[in-house]
Amino acid sequence: MASAYTPGLLVTESILVKKRRRLPILGEVMVKLGDVVKPHDIVASTYIPGDPDTVNVANHIGVEGDEILEFMLKKKGDKVTKGEVIAKKSSFFGLFKSSVVSPIDGTVDNISSVTGVVTFRKPPVPVNIPAYIHGRITEVMPREGVVVETPAALIQGIFGVGGETQGALVMIATKNSDILSGDKIKPEHKGKVVVGGALVTADALRKGSEVGVAGIVAGGIIDKDLVDYLGYDIGVAITGAEDIPLTLVLTEGFGQINMADRTFNLLKSLDGKVASINGATQIRAGVMRPEIIVPLEHLIKATERSTDSGMEAGTPVRIIREPYFGKLATVHALPPELHVIETGAKVRIMTAKLASGEIVTIPRANVELIEG
Repeated sequence: MASAYTPGLLVTESILVKKRRRLPILGEVMVKLGDVVKPHDIVASTYIPGDPDTVNVANHIGVEGDEILEFMLKKKGDKVTKGEVIAKKSSFFGLFKSSVVSPIDGTVDNISSVTGVVTFRKPPVPVNIPAYIHGRITEVMPREGVVVETPAALIQGIFGVGGETQGALVMIATKNSDILSGDKIKPEHKGKVVVGGALVTADALRKGSEVGVAGIVAGGIIDKDLVDYLGYDIGVAITGAEDIPLTLVLTEGFGQINMADRTFNLLKSLDGKVASINGATQIRAGVMRPEIIVPLEHLIKATERSTDSGMEAGTPVRIIREPYFGKLATVHALPPELHVIETGAKVRIMTAKLASGEIVTIPRANVELIEG
């Protein structure tokens, strides 16, 4: 049953990273095949139509819908400014006048001679897609986007918030059990990605925001501290679009959890190098993991991900469901027969040995492999 398991978190010093950078709607690709790009370079751009706004001109000036064209001062496609008169009607030899003004800056998008409603459109919104990572353009999708490729060290986290950003890695922790508190973040960390150990505190998040830290990487966080920082509970939604000034990547889970030795040592070896990080996370439908990418000049070794690697006794895993969410373990045994769980479903289960030495029984779907 090896092929039934999809490898989980990847922690590797060398892998070929490919990032597909695609526009939400058709636009223009700004780079060519083979170009070398930096994280902030714009590789594709487009314009999204602005929001519409409507005014019932016929009602305002007291005419039928099919009569408004003779009173319109603007036609379809004309630019308008907020407060500008766009329709006017005079009656009783000019003694009585009524007019309608534009509610926005934009253009006249449509004039309906049936309803008498005029639709305005706000100016289009520019959308620019940056490269995100330092690499080379290896594929161009005309009018859609590109693929950026680079050899890199890659560390996937278990949970994160905040979007794409970049900064030099700064190891604040000296060991993987250290706590990253607010007093350890200094003004010189502005624009940096600071790395802690077992826990990042709420005070550290606030101090990092004040200082202008680009990102924080730590083993875990107390869930209440994250809710207090965000101002709301994110539940099971996709993260990454939060309106916060920094990006947070948790490598282990919720609570005070020592960062895995492999992860900590790799980050330590990358101290001072520029990393691209993204806190976007989705666990349930279509897995998306927060990540730390540090481009390299070349591949140190060939690294391939295999979806057929499976599990066996001793395989390191991370549990991704309650009541052991975020805990590291090793596979203890893989019974072949199906077992009935609390929901009544029959599933394949496994026994896992936690770091504490406790042996627990869980569905195999509740774990992910930790690759190296």
